[in-house]
Amino acid sequence: MSFDLVVLSVEPSATADDVRQMADHCTGMEHRDGELDQRIVSFYEQLRARFPDHPPYDPESPWMSAPLAVGIDHVRMNISYSPRGSEAVDVVLDLAERHGLVIYDPQGDEVTGLRGDYEVPAR
Repeated sequence: MSFDLVVLSVEPSATADDVRQMADHCTGMEHRDGELDQRIVSFYEQLRARFPDHPPYDPESPWMSAPLAVGIDHVRMNISYSPRGSEAVDVVLDLAERHGLVIYDPQGDEVTGLRGDYEVPAR
């Protein structure tokens, strides 16, 4: 079993509905064109340094699908339900907070990190 998380770079004025809309767009086939958001670049580089998403694949990888889906403003992950997956979620939360990014959990329809609040997800 697995679950998805989407890490997004949003404007400071974004609402939870804006985040949901952006996450929906990121899961589609067409992605936005433009300049890479440096926060996403740094997040992704640090995440994959800890949990590589390119060959050779680690049998203990938390990723159920690799490479991760990356766009100019997001990183989408499909994570295994496992101790290694839980460890990856902790790293995702830490890195997202460090880089001022927002996390969207489509299973629970929760937004974490909006307005810098990483303690209580917004619904």
